[in-house]
Amino acid sequence: MQSEGSSFTKVHFKRLKKVSGQLTRFLLGRDKLAPKEPAILHLLVVDDEEAICFSMKEYFSHSGYVVDTAHELEEAERLIEKSDYEVVIQDLRMGVTKNPDGLEMIRLVHRRNPETRIVVLTAYGSTEVESEARRSGADAFLRKPQPLSQVAQVVRGLIESPRKPAAPYA
Repeated sequence: MQSEGSSFTKVHFKRLKKVSGQLTRFLLGRDKLAPKEPAILHLLVVDDEEAICFSMKEYFSHSGYVVDTAHELEEAERLIEKSDYEVVIQDLRMGVTKNPDGLEMIRLVHRRNPETRIVVLTAYGSTEVESEARRSGADAFLRKPQPLSQVAQVVRGLIESPRKPAAPYA
């Protein structure tokens, strides 16, 4: 059986140990260290095909990203004005007309936040269109269909690599 004194000493020793650890961290200037939390990365997916927006949102959300989607350019423009995105994954041709108005979207994204990385994912990819998209500021150009794992690999690569100076807008 333990005496009252030894029990009292154990409690104080635990407190002293805790206080001394805090004091040591304070004296070493590490008292404000918090566990390092991973950065929350924001993605915007712009495509007029609902299935693509849905599958990308599901895939990237399960990988820890916060994902917004837009089915029309006007909707995407509103989201871009409200939020900063690390990466925008976008189609070039949207809506009924299927005009390559995604090029203007690339320019808009860069005007709003030059650090945002842009992945073009389109079924209408020619060498000329790819060159124009890259001149406008696209970082990657992928042709549909593309496995989600491949898109994710490109996104991760862009996030981890430093941004190259953007070419002047065409």
